[in-house]
Amino acid sequence: MNQRLSALDAGFLEAEDADQHASLAIGAVAVIEGPPPASAAFLSTIAQRTQSIPRWTQVLKCQPWDLTAPEWVDDDRFDIHRHARRVAVTAPGDDAALFRLVAELMERRLDRARPLWECWLIDGLSGDRWALLLKIHHSMADGMAAGAMLAALCDGNATNTEFPDGADDGRDVDRRHLDRGALNWLSGVWNTSFDTVRTVRRAALGATEIAAGILSTAAQEFTGPLTDLRRFSAATVSLADVKSICHRFDVTINDVALAAITDSFREAMLRRDRPIRRDSLRTLVPVSVRAPEDVHTPDNRVSVMLPLLPVEQTDPLQRLRCVHRRLTTSKLSGQSQAGSAAILATNLIPFPLTAWLIRLLAKLPQRGVVTVATNVPGPRHQVMVMGRPVLSLLPIPPIAIHLRLGIAITSYGDQLTFGVIGDFDGSVGADEIARGIEDGIDHLVTITRACKESRRVRGRLLLLSS
Repeated sequence: MNQRLSALDAGFLEAEDADQHASLAIGAVAVIEGPPPASAAFLSTIAQRTQSIPRWTQVLKCQPWDLTAPEWVDDDRFDIHRHARRVAVTAPGDDAALFRLVAELMERRLDRARPLWECWLIDGLSGDRWALLLKIHHSMADGMAAGAMLAALCDGNATNTEFPDGADDGRDVDRRHLDRGALNWLSGVWNTSFDTVRTVRRAALGATEIAAGILSTAAQEFTGPLTDLRRFSAATVSLADVKSICHRFDVTINDVALAAITDSFREAMLRRDRPIRRDSLRTLVPVSVRAPEDVHTPDNRVSVMLPLLPVEQTDPLQRLRCVHRRLTTSKLSGQSQAGSAAILATNLIPFPLTAWLIRLLAKLPQRGVVTVATNVPGPRHQVMVMGRPVLSLLPIPPIAIHLRLGIAITSYGDQLTFGVIGDFDGSVGADEIARGIEDGIDHLVTITRACKESRRVRGRLLLLSS
């Protein structure tokens, strides 16, 4: 059965159309232990597992003059050879070589004449490793849905719909307001969509804050037009260390991750003698509004927040606490509700007008938002691909609308990994931000351990004094 794209799904196509250098595909790299499979076995496995993902054998059908949104239709010419490909990294096959290849593969747009996904087997890695890169257009799936698709390529059932302890997935947002159908939302806006006047005010204030953030010019030194080249890097830290920080200071994994990102940007700004202000690092933070039972539905179900990350704070612990306060304030201010309400409402606007408006907005010189930071949980336990263990998962976000750098965060087993993609000509490089994130986590780990040791010393002194 054909399915028409929602306004949000189609919006990613329109945003890509507005900028010839944008490629709105999301991705993930699984680094796998052992020798890579033979090409025939790889193709056979991907073809067989593709059968569990119907969207992967469908292609977009657009209507003349954009009278209605595009729809997914079965591709009678589907050929697995066009989607499951093999490539090798350059010598010496280290992580830097892998990252260069990932950047090259992600900067190319997916062909809309075919189903909008690719799966690349990456050969030639050092240390008895190979990798699998899954690339999916954002119009097909958000991070949660893409994670379920990646899990379908793994052996057995690797799907994980639960969030790690302390993760912040946005589920404290009231889903009664976020999950209603667009028609019901509009027809009953004053009666049933918002339970109280207070919630209406929160959504209105949230919408105002989002608009003000986008229209700001505070981040103009970090934003700008994209080129057709990308850089990619990654930072992997211990999830146990992150959880120890969470438990000691009563914050979430997302708080810690964003505090480390803030630390990295602050140090990058200091190295360049850039002025550091309270509004220097406004960040787009997607919020999932997807119910666990809908994790396999291929579409986008997100809202957004635009918090100011506290680069002006000099102390790492104060930065962490400030991140926690500002995210809490953003949630309570109604930004998530406003974002969701706006997305739902666009489904009722005639699609030609919606498409034109999105293209117009995407072409505006956005200068208020520096980066996007999206957090998607991965499997809690090690998974296998073709009988080989997956060592690590590297998430890859897209960049567009003058955002020259994006960060995706995912957990896998005992790791928390930050995937960083940036424009080749961006003033701050992806590798610099990735290394800064590692340093930011180290700073918080050192503080946490010092606090624990201080508490132990005080305990011993109390025992001796008694």
